[in-house]
This record gives sequence, structure tokens and C-alpha cells, in this order.
Amino acid sequence: MIDERLTKIALLVIKGLDLGIDDALYLTQAPLFELLFWANYLREKFKDKKIDTCSIINAKSGKCSEDCKFCAQSALYQTQILTHPLVEEKKILAEAHQAKLDGAKRFGIVTSGRKLNSKEIERVCQAIKSLNQEGEILPCASLGKLTLEYIHFLKEVGLKRYHHNLETSEDFFSKLCLSHSHAERVETIKLVKEAGLEVCSGGIFGVGETWQDRINVAFKLRELRVDSIPLNFLNPISGTPLSSIERIAPFEILRIIALFRFIHPQRDIRLGGGRDVNLRDLQAWMYYAGANGVMIGNYLTTSGRPPEEDLRFIKDFELEVGLERKD
Repeated sequence: MIDERLTKIALLVIKGLDLGIDDALYLTQAPLFELLFWANYLREKFKDKKIDTCSIINAKSGKCSEDCKFCAQSALYQTQILTHPLVEEKKILAEAHQAKLDGAKRFGIVTSGRKLNSKEIERVCQAIKSLNQEGEILPCASLGKLTLEYIHFLKEVGLKRYHHNLETSEDFFSKLCLSHSHAERVETIKLVKEAGLEVCSGGIFGVGETWQDRINVAFKLRELRVDSIPLNFLNPISGTPLSSIERIAPFEILRIIALFRFIHPQRDIRLGGGRDVNLRDLQAWMYYAGANGVMIGNYLTTSGRPPEEDLRFIKDFELEVGLERKD
């Protein structure tokens, strides 16, 4: 039997109307496979068959002063990750070249810590400048908190997109992190947007948050008008405070993806860390649930799937790797 309310909600989103809180809450309990049908319809309508692929380098690892409970890079927790200072430019360029060969269209330079110092920013800027000169792949960056001066430096060397996750809702944020605030993250995103850069910002799920928290962070991202929304799912790491938390279920992940597609019908919804260990054999379903982007290769401190497997999934779904054309 067709769910009439779900159909009505989907048709309103198709017409370009923003989803409201009550309708978003309804999607958390609507029939799953009907929800996925409409999420896939929305993806195809607004994103065609293009899948935006990205890859990252852990350019500065570990020894972070922050206390994010899900993160293995915090210096406060006893984890077994490898730590290193900011890598040399030649390593960034080499990994970017490999990412391009692996099928990535974007390449993110990611560093641990609250923020970089001026010398580190200069080195990252030089690497971004070199990447743009080579023209093989689009550079992105995730460098923590930025000053307006640093944002302009990054823009001058050709950075187009900056990554800075909200992680979760404002109400739940203090349960994950106390060393900095949700408001601080919002402020960085606003500064980056005001400078004219694109923003990639999403969250992590399966950390004890409620459906209301998930909806609240989705609505905040809509308010901030971010361009790309990465969805990460907790892969519990030994030594972190969330090491023993129960993994999020595959069907729940698919519902989260679909929810974000309904709330952000015209934005990129990208699957990142934790998708392989949590979705398991249902990974390919992420596209049917509304995702149109994926991080391929390894993550920051954990290994990902072989890129060729992700590319095969994309082909098997009769989709294609590529960036959305912006006229």
C-alpha cells in the first residue's frame, strides 16, 4: 500500500519547496523502501547520474589538543595511530596524482589539530598552488579553524572548496566535544562562505545522537547553504571514549542518507568514513538512498576499500564518475 503522506512530501520537494520539521520527522518512520525510491528519484532529478568522487591525504596526523570523543587523533586518548607533522609538498603532490589515477575528481589536504600556524598555512598554500598548476585534480582543504587572513591566502592560491564538519546538532555537540564549541565551527563556515569559497560540511552519525539531532544538523547545514554534505558513520576506535558503542545498523544509515537527500535535494550528499564497516554488503545501496558523492581510498586513520571496487559499484549502478556541470 502506497504511503500517501510520503508521496505528498516527495512531490513538494520535487517542486522546490523546503522540507519542514514535521515532515522531516515523518521520514524517520516512513516505509523504508518507498523512502529510498523517492530519495533515488530526487538524486536523479537534481544530480543526474554523476557521482562526485574525492580522496584525501592525512597531511598532519595525531597529537590534536581537542577532545572529540570519536576521534583517534586526539592526544588525550591512548590510540595506536601513526602520528607525524605536516608532510612535505612532494608527498601531497604524489598522493594527489595517485588519487587521480584511482578515479578521484577532488583531493583534500586534511590536517589534525585545532588550527595551523602561519608557516604551516604557507606550506599548504604552496601545495594547493602546485596542484592547480598541474591541473590533474581539484584541491580541497580541511585545516581546522581559520582566520579571515588565512582564508584569503587559500583563495588567492586557487582553493575552491573548504571542508569543516559541524559533526552534530548544537544540542548534542557538548556530549561529543568540550574543548571547542559548535558556534565556533559555525563561525568558521560563515567566514569561508563570505569569502566566496565553497563549503563541504556534514557530520558523524552513530555516536549516540537522536533523530532530532540528525534533523537539526541537516537544517543548520541548509541554513548555512553549504555545497557538499559528507556523511560519516562511527567506526569505533580502541582507546577513544566511544570505543564500545554499538555500531549503527545498515538500514538506519540508508534512512539517514535519504533524509539528507530530502532536506538537501540539490546539494551533494557524500559518503565518507565508516561506510564500508557499517553498511557492509549494502554499500552499493547508498546511491539508491540518494548519495551522489563518495570518498574513495583510505580515510584519516583507517583503511578504506580498494578504489576499483567503488568504481565497479558506480558502473554496476549505471552511474558515472564526474563533476556536476555548473553553467
